[in-house]
Amino acid sequence: MLDIKEEIQILLLKQGLSMRKLAKKMRDDGFDIPAESGLSYAFNQKRIRFQTVQEILDYLGYKLEIRRK
Repeated sequence: MLDIKEEIQILLLKQGLSMRKLAKKMRDDGFDIPAESGLSYAFNQKRIRFQTVQEILDYLGYKLEIRRK
C-alpha cells in the first residue's frame, strides 16, 4: 500500500508535474497551500492537512474516496 505522498507523486508524473510546479501553480491560482518546500516538508513529515490533500486531488482532477475493505 502506497502512502498519500507516493500516490500524489504518481498522479503528478502522469500529468508531467513535480511537487514544486504543482505548489507554484496552485498558489498562483489562489489556493492556500504551503510554499514549494513547505509542501514537500509537510508530506515528508506526514503532517499534511487533510484539506490540503483534498485540494491537491481536486486540482489534479481526482477525489478521495473512502471504502470499506
